[in-house]
Amino acid sequence: MPSCVLAYSGGLDTSVILGWLQDQGYQVHAVYVDLGQPCEDRQAILEKAKRCGAKSAQIIDVQEELCRDFAFPVLQWQAKYEGVYLLGTSIARPLIAKACLRVGREVGADAFAHGATGKGNDQCRFQLAAEALEPAVEVIAPWRREDFRRLFPGRKEMIAYCEAKKIPVKASAAKPYSSDENCLHISYEAGRLEDLTVNGVELVEFGMTVSPRQAPDQVEPVTIGFESGVPVAVNGRKLSPFQLVRELNTIGGRNGVGRIDVVENRFVGMKSRGVYEAPGMTVLYEAHRLVEQLTLDRDLMHLRDRLAPEVAEMVYYGFWYHAKFDALLALIREAQRPVTGEVTLNLYKGNMAVASRSSPRSLYDEGIASMEGGGSYNQTDAEGFLRIQGLPGRVQGRVNRREY
Repeated sequence: MPSCVLAYSGGLDTSVILGWLQDQGYQVHAVYVDLGQPCEDRQAILEKAKRCGAKSAQIIDVQEELCRDFAFPVLQWQAKYEGVYLLGTSIARPLIAKACLRVGREVGADAFAHGATGKGNDQCRFQLAAEALEPAVEVIAPWRREDFRRLFPGRKEMIAYCEAKKIPVKASAAKPYSSDENCLHISYEAGRLEDLTVNGVELVEFGMTVSPRQAPDQVEPVTIGFESGVPVAVNGRKLSPFQLVRELNTIGGRNGVGRIDVVENRFVGMKSRGVYEAPGMTVLYEAHRLVEQLTLDRDLMHLRDRLAPEVAEMVYYGFWYHAKFDALLALIREAQRPVTGEVTLNLYKGNMAVASRSSPRSLYDEGIASMEGGGSYNQTDAEGFLRIQGLPGRVQGRVNRREY
């Protein structure tokens, strides 16, 4: 029998796919990739996969790897897709593919299967990652197959299939939206969120954040320490990457930080609406930027800012394991060497304000910057500087004779 490894969540879609793959003659090895998803009984998910006929089922814990090797480099780039989205789902997909392929190699699987639809971005991220890591791998994407869609045109048919196969699922035929979560964020999309007249923030039952209106009435300060652009401490406590993100999720979440509602451009060409919450990463982006303001050279920061949208696109589209992205990761590691310091933010009802910042690598020199008399900056020097800077404009002005 051919065999495949399935990225398995235990939900309706991947449970149906597990059964369908067996119907197609595959031995299925189910892999639950632990990304720090809250409120899930992982052992029960494994048992369910085995009851459904999986040849094997295992959990791969990548929580620390997700934060350390995937989220933090994207943070160092200050990469936000289309200026707002912190890429929590996008970052996780290439790691899921890598974890599944590792298992596939161990068990001798012929193919990698996933439950992403043919309309979304995740299919791109899974396939581009898998083929870059294992060029000969067969990628099985059931939702892109007409025979699968004929069998399961909607959730009602999927639920009926599970009942007939005695596959236990917690699902109903009507859902107001779908969600995907990991330790970095929760995303909400589809269902009633496809109607842009619906207030997404009021519809969604957020899992990581309270409403800013229900957040405490007093400011909560939080201090974050960085070493070479990597967050390492919260309120003076050294923490591992995953522990640090989890701690800031709690602190940011109880203060209503990190909710957005956005219409974004998918890689496949359509626009889609998503509601996201990412309290910990939102706090980290703000704190990281503040340390950079002290420690990064102007031209280097501006170069990074010009490249950051391109990095965000590559992550969003799924080009994590490509040569260009390898080079960009090497660049940001070098650029972030001086980004060491500490920032205190005041959190209040969804807002963040800087309270203090310091760095042993600070380029800020009060003696130079001071508006008071004296200091080490000679204002007379600016005369020659501006004469040279203005030379092209003066020459053009004599030639063009602008009207004003």
